[in-house]
Order: sequence, then C-alpha cells, then structure tokens
Amino acid sequence: MSTLFDEPIYLTDGGMETTFIYHDGIDLPDFAAFTVLASERGREALGAYYDAYLSVAEAHRLPIVLDTPTWRASTGWGARLGYSVDQLADANRESVAFLREACAARDVSAIVSGAIGPRGDGYVAGETMSTEEARSYHTPQIEALASAGVDLVSAITMTYAEEAAGIALAAAGVGVPVAVSFTVETDGRVPSGQALGAAIAQVDSETGSAPVHYMVNCAHPSHFGHVLADTPPGRLRGVRVNASSKSHAELDESDELDMGEPFELAEDVAGLRGRGANLTVFGGCCGTDHRHIDALAAAIRR
Repeated sequence: MSTLFDEPIYLTDGGMETTFIYHDGIDLPDFAAFTVLASERGREALGAYYDAYLSVAEAHRLPIVLDTPTWRASTGWGARLGYSVDQLADANRESVAFLREACAARDVSAIVSGAIGPRGDGYVAGETMSTEEARSYHTPQIEALASAGVDLVSAITMTYAEEAAGIALAAAGVGVPVAVSFTVETDGRVPSGQALGAAIAQVDSETGSAPVHYMVNCAHPSHFGHVLADTPPGRLRGVRVNASSKSHAELDESDELDMGEPFELAEDVAGLRGRGANLTVFGGCCGTDHRHIDALAAAIRR
C-alpha cells in the first residue's frame, strides 16, 4: 500500500457539486464544478467549501483527502462547455493550485487529489470504451493534474472496469498514484452489471494492481455493505457515501436535495467496518456536506 495512506483513518470531503447547486445557488452546467473558477463568487464558494472540511479535519485531528473540482474537466466534457484543450489544461492546473493554497493556510495533513470522472454519465455505463481507449482519453487530464503537483489522482464514480483500468494505466504512465472508486446500484453491482469484486479484480489484472486502493462512492451504505466481503482482500479501502438511500434512477428524477440525517448516516458508515474490507478512508458524495463528515469522523473514532 502507498505511504500516502499509512494512517488508520482518513476523511474526505463530501458532495462538492450538490453543495454548490443546492446550498450556494450556483449553476453548474453539465455538473462541472471546475467552472466555478471563472467567477469571483464561484472562487469564494470553493474556498469556503474547502475551509469547512479542513476545519472538520483540524477539529478531529485527522488527515483528509480533498478533491479538486475537476470531475468533469476531461476533454469531452470540456469541449461541450466551450473550453479549448489549452483552456481545459489550465483549468485543471489552476484547480490544483487553488486547493494547495487552501490547504497551506491550515494545520492539517491533507492529500491533494485530482478528481477524474467518467467520460459518460456517472450513473449509467452507456457507451463504453476499451481499456486502451480510456487510457488515451484520460491521459491529457492526468498529465495536467500531475504537472501541477497533485499527490494522487482519483477516478470517481466509475461505472465499468475498462474505463477504470484505462485511467489507472494512464496514471501509472505519468507516474502519479491513483485510487479507483466504483459506484454501485442498490444491489451492490457496478452499473455495467458486473459484481464489485469482479470489477476490482479485472482492473488489478489489466494494470498489474496499479491503483493504491479502491473505493465505493455515490451509493448509500445499505446498497453495498453486503458485498464488501466479496471483494479482493485488502484492496477496497474507502467509501464516499450518498446521504440518500434512493437509487440512481430516483436521484436523477429528484428536484430536491435529499440530505438524509447526518448522524444516522455516520452510524451506518461506521457499521461497515469489520464487514470484510479493511476500510480506512471515509467521506461523502451527493447530498453530503461538512456536517455529515463531522458526524462521520466522530462515529468512526468511537
């Protein structure tokens, strides 16, 4: 395991995009959070977002993994939003610099993670790529993030194994550590229909176990707790949970933010420990904010 993750507990941030949209009233075209860098209001919101999580980590004296706002800052999404190749690379690098500056002002051990999202929908496998196609597609973003000095790149909300493997190979080629996070449906399977354990094993097989570890994100603990024991030993080490227990389809149709109940969610996450995976990284995804992570930190430490 990478020395990046040699502590027994790490926190992460929560649902960046849902925070901007529902709490800050900021429009995110195509759910692309990196666009907030283009306005003073957006930059203030991003600074406040990071500050809230750094305060949680500081209060609990725990290290934290913080993502750049670049989940939708890959070539295809950037083109849809009118960004040239050079402008998109600049946005990725600026995202890293912004996060570095936020972390430098606080007495917190922070890992700067360059977030990489799927080429397609984050909930549906849809049109898929081969592993080599995915490697080629994601390499430019990973190169930009690495050149800006990220500690880690994180493939977030992966819906099928080949894209995850392509990202892992691209990161290995650039020489930057990579973590891979799959999302799952309410039955614990990734959106492609593959079992979570099988998806992890496939990526490891295709990449020579390149990822430092795997995670599950954008799902409620009730959706995947029962499959943790079926994953390859020692490889699944983190969770970033949704506040809501609704399915992906139900969330897509919802016009309101389902924040769940932070303390109940925290207990559910704490209850995942000892169920077959050596979990050390804990955080949130859609619908969660710093209050959920604060409650989660307290529950995990208990």
